[in-house]
Parts: sequence; structure tokens; C-alpha cells
Amino acid sequence: MISINNFSKAYNKKEYVVKNLNLTVNDGDICAFVGHNGAGKTTTLKCMVGILDFSDGDILINGKSIKKEAISCKKEIAYIPDNPEVYDHLRGIEYLNFIASVFKVPKDKKEALIKKYGDLFEMTEFLNQEIGGYSHGMKQKISLIAALIHDPKVLILDEPFVGLDPISTHYLKEEMKSMVKSGATIIFSTHILDVAEKLCNKIAILKNGSLVYSGNMDDLVRNKSLEEIYMEIDNGKLN
Repeated sequence: MISINNFSKAYNKKEYVVKNLNLTVNDGDICAFVGHNGAGKTTTLKCMVGILDFSDGDILINGKSIKKEAISCKKEIAYIPDNPEVYDHLRGIEYLNFIASVFKVPKDKKEALIKKYGDLFEMTEFLNQEIGGYSHGMKQKISLIAALIHDPKVLILDEPFVGLDPISTHYLKEEMKSMVKSGATIIFSTHILDVAEKLCNKIAILKNGSLVYSGNMDDLVRNKSLEEIYMEIDNGKLN
């Protein structure tokens, strides 16, 4: 469960990137985090996982404050940024072994999950190559495998489908569905509204750093597509 309470983030005292955000994503939810470029999505996600500090409000991961109990929170989180941040000098398998060791994944479980996800995302044959030689899409895939091998309770992703081929996109969506059936919590930012509409049961829409809608996807999307509704919200025609 993710609970964002009266959260604000400013890079200086006058300019707030996100202002007074309140949002809850429960166990079993897949929540789309939607908004225009610069709306504050990435900033919020980075604060959520402890990359960026903030002073106003709090963010709780399964009841624990990311500000006060950062290490405990991070043990339960997997985060994938919009631009894969991996160690180019390592081979793929070395990177996955490193991540598994950080999260203390048992050897047999680690090997089984590397095989599972390596095959699923068509990366097994490339794991002995240096990451620096990977394409952007391959770096995205190795980041996904690294995120999934420690069986996270909370999955936080920033534009996860950018750079993925259609087959990997399909399998990622299926894996996300499987995770929430087991009680995981997922939130991801995206500009692909069609994917958000079909995949997510919850949605949160940011505009200029403020939350303008949050709730069940089915309650928002009835007789119109999410794209049509989003345009109405962005144009100020729907509140």
C-alpha cells in the first residue's frame, strides 16, 4: 500500500513542482499516474522511493514513512526510472546477481527467476554481454528483470513501456496483473492512455503539480475513452 499525505515538493521556496498531493494506492491496485510533461509525476515517484528529499507531508510504504524508515521501505520497493540507470561496465548476469545480493534473494530462487524473466523478456542469450553494449530497449529489460527478481511488494515505474517491443510490453502487463492478484501494489506513470485504460483499475491525474482526479478507472471511463476525458480535464471542461 502507498499512502501519500499532504505531500508537496519545491526546488526553491517559491516554485512548487507538486502541491498538497493526497493519494492512496491499495494492495491489489494498478494505478496509472497521468499528466502532461512537467506535471510533477517523475518528481513524485522519485520522492516516493527516497531518491529526492522533501519537507512537506509524508509518503508511507506499507505503513512506514519513506522519510523516517527509508531502508525498511526500500526493501519492499522496486523502482524503474524512465531512463534505465544500470552499470554499463557489468555483464547483465553480474548486474542481476548484484541486485539479488542486495535484496538477499536465496540462490535457488534467484537462479529460477533470472531464468524465468530472462526467457520471458528474450534476454537470456545476452546476459553474458556487457550492459554498455545493450540497446535502450535491452537496458529497459534488464532493469525490469532486476526489479522483479526480489519479488517486490510495491512496484513503482516511470514510463515503463517506452522502448519495449510489443512482445515484452505484453508480458510486462501480464506480469503486473499477476503481481496484483498476489497482493502487490503498482503505480506507474504513462502517456499511453490506451494502456492505462485497459490495464489499470485506479487512476490519478496531475495538472500543474496538483491532483485533479483520483479514483476508480471504471468510474471515470464510462461512455467516453480515457483520452477524451483526459482532454476535457486538461482543457478545464471537466472537474
